[in-house]
Amino acid sequence: MKKEWQPHVLVVEDETNIRDLVCLHLRHEGYECEGLADGAAALERSEIERYDLMVLDVMIPGLDGLSLCRAIRNGRLNHDVPILMLTARRDEADKVVGLESGADDYLTKPFGVRELVARARALLRRPRQPPAGDGDAPLPGDAIIRLRGLGIDVPKRRVTVDGEVAELTDQEFRLLHLLATHPGIVFSREALLAKIWRGDTFVTVRSVDTLVKRLRRRIEKDPAEPQYLLTVWGVGYKFADV
Repeated sequence: MKKEWQPHVLVVEDETNIRDLVCLHLRHEGYECEGLADGAAALERSEIERYDLMVLDVMIPGLDGLSLCRAIRNGRLNHDVPILMLTARRDEADKVVGLESGADDYLTKPFGVRELVARARALLRRPRQPPAGDGDAPLPGDAIIRLRGLGIDVPKRRVTVDGEVAELTDQEFRLLHLLATHPGIVFSREALLAKIWRGDTFVTVRSVDTLVKRLRRRIEKDPAEPQYLLTVWGVGYKFADV
């Protein structure tokens, strides 16, 4: 009998009680859970082991959670892994910083275990680029898209800007692909939420703004004066008219 797939989760939390509690409940869900207390050790693991989900505390020794998140996003093996950030800070600005560092969702301490599990499930439902050699899930549209110095190789999920490769997460790639295949068409934030996050319960329109901001930093020469991803004030976003 073929063994049922078990999501591989890395939990990085220096408080032993919280780390053990999170791992306990994720294992009850059927996940394979690995716990670490140090950010530097977690970064090393992320470079040799592919994970399906990471749960990172902001305040961890060795390498703080925000820096760890950025490093993982810039890495090779787990650059598109869903990341849930745990934080004791309740200010909205602190949460936005976490999202801008590359996290997909955040949870404020103290948190309920049921909510943690629900958010983990939601993140694991998101489509993710398979490892090299496994064959990527195809996206609709032309195989190669070239617009104003921007190249999008859909089968390889490879993006170039003026010939230079831009490393994107799966979420960033899907957003860019959606907008670039509909140049000039304005998408509301709510429409982008439905298409990119596919009905996840715990995301808001602010998540769209954060993702667009991250994508602009990857592909725009001057993110403050974008030439590709344009804001339509009071409505949403569009790719520049061809």
